[in-house]
Formats: sequence, C-alpha cells, structure tokens
Amino acid sequence: MSAQRELLGIPIASGGRVDINSGVARLSGVTWATHWFDAERRSDVVVLIVHPASNFMGHYLLKPLAEAGISAVGMATRYLGNDQMLLMENCVLDIGAAIAHLKNDLGYDRVVLVGNSGGGGLAAMYQSQAENPTLTSTPAGDFPDLTQAGLIPADELVMLMAHPGRGIVYTESLDAAIVDEADPFTRDAALDLYHPENAAPYSAEFLERYRAAQIARNRRITAWARAKLDELAAMPVPAAATKGVDDLPFVVHGTAADPRTLDASIEGTREKATTLWGDGWSANFSPVTLGHATSLRSWLSQWSYDESRANAFTALPTVSAPVTVIYGTSDDAAFPSHAKRMFESISHERRELVPLADVNHYFIGQPEALAAVRDRIAALATRSTTGVTP
Repeated sequence: MSAQRELLGIPIASGGRVDINSGVARLSGVTWATHWFDAERRSDVVVLIVHPASNFMGHYLLKPLAEAGISAVGMATRYLGNDQMLLMENCVLDIGAAIAHLKNDLGYDRVVLVGNSGGGGLAAMYQSQAENPTLTSTPAGDFPDLTQAGLIPADELVMLMAHPGRGIVYTESLDAAIVDEADPFTRDAALDLYHPENAAPYSAEFLERYRAAQIARNRRITAWARAKLDELAAMPVPAAATKGVDDLPFVVHGTAADPRTLDASIEGTREKATTLWGDGWSANFSPVTLGHATSLRSWLSQWSYDESRANAFTALPTVSAPVTVIYGTSDDAAFPSHAKRMFESISHERRELVPLADVNHYFIGQPEALAAVRDRIAALATRSTTGVTP
C-alpha cells in the first residue's frame, strides 16, 4: 500500500466574534486538516482525530492508519494554539464542518470520530449534539445555536487516552492552596500539596478536603467571571466607541496541582507520579501548562466545572453510536479512573473498554502498543454497522 498525504482546507462558519488575533486566519473562512490515505485504493471509511486546540495535523496515528488501508484525518480547529479565546461550541461547528466535508465532498460513507486526550470531552459533546441537539448558545449566551447547525453524527466514537473534558480535568488540577488569585504564593498550608506536613501518600481525609476546595475555587472564578460580564454589560459606551466592551482576559495561577501527579497510589496502576511537563511544583506555575490565560467567555465555555458542556460524563449517556474507550494504565494525563467512569456512563451495550497495560499518554518508547491501537481502530473502522465487536 502507498500512503499519501494531502492538505484539506475545510470551510467553516464564522463564530460571530473577533476571537483570533490573526486577520489572515480569522478571515480565511477555513480550518485545516491533514488527510492520509492509501493512494492505490481509498477506503470508504475515514478516521477523524480531534482536539480543541492542539495541532493534530501531525498526529502519530495518521500515517500508520493509512498504511493499514484506513484513511485518516487529523484536524486543527480555528483555535489552534489559542486557548485564551476558545469556545467549545465553535469547536463543535468545526468538527461538524469536517465531517460534512469528508462525507459530502470527499465521498466517505462512514466516519470514526476519535477524541484523543483533551479531544475526549469535545468529541463526546459533538456526538451528543449531532444526535440530539439541545444547545442554543454558549454558556455566556453567544452564537452558535447548535440546534440549527445541521451536525452530521459520526458512525463510531472512540475515546483514546482521553479525559472527560477540560472543565473537569482542569478543576482536578487547580491548586487548592491558592487563596489570592493575584499571588500564587500566598497559600493555605492546610491545602498545600507541596507542604512538608502534607507529603504523599495523601490521606483520604486530605484528598476529600482538597477536591472540595478545588471545586470551590473553580466556582469562585466562575462567579467572578459572570459578575464581571454583567459589570461590562452595564458600562456606558464612550462616544468614540461603536460598541461596548464585552469580554476581558485574565490569568489563573496554579493549574497543574492534581494530587495524582505527586502520589501514584491514588490511581493504583502507575509506577511513578509525574506530570506531562516535569516535576509537579514547577509545572504548576509554568506558563506552558493548561489554562493560565483565558477570557471571561472562554472560561465559562471551556474551564468552568459547572458550565462547560464539553463533559463526557454528561454527554455520553445520550450517545447511541458505538463507543470504544481506550486507556493506558500508566497514563499521567488521562487517568484510568476517567476512562472507567466514561465507559460506565454509556447507556447502551455497543461499547467496549480497552485497557493498555503500562502504556503512557503519548506511547513514548512503546511502538508495539501504538501498533496495537492502530490495529484496533482500523478494525473498528472496517467492521460492519451491526455493532459486532472486532
């Protein structure tokens, strides 16, 4: 077989807001994807791999799937590298545009939608809204109305090394010890993961208090964001302005403080505790980690524990398509407990839970495990529509 790659420019609907700094990107009216396929015989099914902000155009599964005879597409949403303004509802529009392009323009009969890592909650949200559209706006009341978007459901859904949603996993990583949002080093010692008196392994009592404090901190930020939006709406518009200010950026400190990054015993399947970005203390404050810069409206759509709709735990029960959940027992970003709870939330029997023993989040140094995942997804893509497990 001869694997070939091409660039896809997929037309997308405007989000109705200036939410991308680059006018070139904002006004182009397209989002981009990489299409890998067997040049000698294109399959009638395509695997679409998604994430809200990461660049999946170079995803590690694309070429291997094409070499196995299965077409594969890795896409970038309009928010590539732009978490600060990201609205999950617009990401849903982008996936919908991609699936419509693959089916209507490229002629694929079936689409297997793969939500990888942070794409898990988004893919579940997409499939739920494509099958049973209910959302008429973002949490802040903005466009889009997904009930009018004409979303085409995927034929299969795969949650691959996926967490249930940014609002959930982010809250599980919020530093509960921060008591002053402007100063991450003014800290409550009783809730400080890194304080010598709270050394890992953590007690059940400490973890219960810590998790509750994380949710409380997220809710405080959510309440502040909503109040700030109300304040902006009430501000008078200067004579020189054509409209008022309706969003503001802000900073959140301490976003990589999940106890599981310091205590491997919490999940019980990992040999060591770590983060994707190095040791826990420095990763917690590093600008490279998730969600340090955001806007009021993006916070509600993307990071809010209660208001973000990209939540696999609430979306998957409404999904009727077959769902496969694949997870690594040594994953240090999308934890085994996430996978098991997502699987349990699926309301039908066309589901499968696939554990990968000792496999890490990115399959680093594990080519055999990556090949096994490729083969399983290829089998899902080629099976009949009767729901028989390969």
